[in-house]
Amino acid sequence: MELAIDTSSNTTGIALSHEGKILTELTWHCKQNHTVELLPNLIYLLKQIKEDLHSLSGIIIAKGPGSFNGLRVGMSTAKGLAFSLGIPLVGISTLEVEAYPFAHTKLPLCPIHNAGRGEIATALYQQRDDEWHCLVKEHITTLDALCKEISERTLFCGEILPSMMLEMQQKLLERTIIPESPARLRRAGYLAALGWQRLERGEWDDSATLQPLYLRRPPITQPKTKFK
Repeated sequence: MELAIDTSSNTTGIALSHEGKILTELTWHCKQNHTVELLPNLIYLLKQIKEDLHSLSGIIIAKGPGSFNGLRVGMSTAKGLAFSLGIPLVGISTLEVEAYPFAHTKLPLCPIHNAGRGEIATALYQQRDDEWHCLVKEHITTLDALCKEISERTLFCGEILPSMMLEMQQKLLERTIIPESPARLRRAGYLAALGWQRLERGEWDDSATLQPLYLRRPPITQPKTKFK
């Protein structure tokens, strides 16, 4: 049984699966309370299917980009469980999780996250000949720069702000497809499916070196000058 954990943003999710097939799943709005809410909800799901942590054979974690605090909580929990249980750990891009539900469209898939400071985090994926491809790796850019790069009909997904949606529709016209908000909801079930593909191939990560994918360094508060 696999455990998938996604604490990338306020939209938080966990799923328990068997060879990538969902046994139980929970998605909720966390409001930055990941530390308090993550483990109780995991225990709740385990009780639902009458299993315990020792039934786990792999951990799958959404590694970001996303909230600094949320990613830190999820990653530390995933690492702790993988180490204590002696099971493999796999990190999957949060942007990839958001794109994967739309793989069947065969369109270029562009997940978007607000990165603050007028910037966005994005990447580009596409299903080609029954194979899942990352065409452009995760990176920071601006919405205006991204729109200038789009030359063909593209499906946009992720946590897109209404203002961003309006700008893309105005600049890209018929080249933009944006599914309704419920369809764009990030689910741990898709994280579980992607993670199982890697676990099945034996492509797990080193628990000691796997780190959250921040794309940008966390802001550091400068210490106040002390006067003698």
